[in-house]
Amino acid sequence: MSARTNKPHEVVEQALALSRADGCVVIADEHSTANLRWAGNALTTNGVTRGRTLTVIATVDGKEGTASGVVSRSAVTTEELEPLVRAAEAAARGAGPAEDAGPLVSGVPESPDFADAPAETSSAVFADFAPALGEAFARARGGDRELYGFANHELVSTYLGTSTGLRLRHDQPTGTLELNAKSPDRTRSAWAGRSTRDFKDVDPGALDAELAVRLGWAERRVELPAGRYETLLPPTAVADLLIYQLWSASGRDAAEGRTVFSKPGGGTRVGDRLAELPLTLRSDPHEPGLECAPFVVAHSSGGDQSVFDNGLPAQPTEWVGEGVLKHLTTTRHSAALTGLPAAPAPGNLILDGGHDRSLAEMVADTERGLLLTCLWYIREVDPATLLLTGLTRDGVYLVENGEVTGQVNNFRFNESPVDLLGRAAEAGRTEKTLPREWSDWFTRAAMPALRIPDFNMSSVSQGV
Repeated sequence: MSARTNKPHEVVEQALALSRADGCVVIADEHSTANLRWAGNALTTNGVTRGRTLTVIATVDGKEGTASGVVSRSAVTTEELEPLVRAAEAAARGAGPAEDAGPLVSGVPESPDFADAPAETSSAVFADFAPALGEAFARARGGDRELYGFANHELVSTYLGTSTGLRLRHDQPTGTLELNAKSPDRTRSAWAGRSTRDFKDVDPGALDAELAVRLGWAERRVELPAGRYETLLPPTAVADLLIYQLWSASGRDAAEGRTVFSKPGGGTRVGDRLAELPLTLRSDPHEPGLECAPFVVAHSSGGDQSVFDNGLPAQPTEWVGEGVLKHLTTTRHSAALTGLPAAPAPGNLILDGGHDRSLAEMVADTERGLLLTCLWYIREVDPATLLLTGLTRDGVYLVENGEVTGQVNNFRFNESPVDLLGRAAEAGRTEKTLPREWSDWFTRAAMPALRIPDFNMSSVSQGV
């Protein structure tokens, strides 16, 4: 008999009962996925998978402090459950005192559905989407273009139990759609992506129509040199840049003088103005359509997460409020070190405070500039300024007198998202978007398009 046949909450209780450590945290992640893939206007593969991952965190008190040990395994059978618990305890006893050690979280009310069966996805999630995709294939064939891409839906039910009495549960649906349209000779390519919870709010036909327009723009080719250009960053590109900024917003690193958020001479830049526009960058586990875990789930310690914080409630947090830096990410431990409030980062990110204007309306107000599709291969160059480099991809378009007049070559860029917030001349309507570069790790984002008057295209790229 395998642990997979037991109810997840029962496995959590069994592991906690087996523990001989001073403290114990058990996380059972029940996950299921369904996917579709297509190429050349035809479905190629589809499938459904299911599984469970069990993580046991043991804490052991000693004269020099508290140590922690973490062991995670998949497909743990009933016979393997006790050895897994003992392995975590052995890892804790063999480790030195944990720097982030602290009391395990307590006093959080039990999730009312903790003992319920896990939520699961299936191919039924594509019941309306798949026929619409087939219609898009037919229109694409008739329009002499080819569609490539994939749709993926994952549902993870997380059960978290601790020796201090926490019994918490969260169901996280995550859906992504990526669609590429290409000309038959592969010289023109356009991309669109969407994030969704259930595939009821995505229309492949509308996306295909959008991509058809972009392929039409690309029939005229204009070569431009590297330089600084007025540039319209679409929401997906803004999301990729600001997600990296959030990942780099460690309160401890800033206090120790290692990041763009460090104050010269010591301390952090919390309270400094970062943007002239009244932009607010925030996270909220209860944001409609972008809901995420309302408590900390940490499978390991490192960076700005701590296994000792498991179950800590996640609160709505303004990272930047009306242009002013308000918070940096911290664990309870790093908050105590820096004097900053504890601020774990929930799994979503929203930028608002712009005008209620669409990207198309922003294009219409552009005398001459560039319109990007997305960014790719983003890498850090200098943590002290958060200078990033990367490539444009799948369409950079020239805007003249309020109209797109052709496609230009791709570029490598060098920019800091912190500097971009400070130089942004306009922000449009905030809308849900899929960050293309980071979609394997972070999908729940809502961003406006940004107008940057002098975006740095540092060199020409030959990519499509």
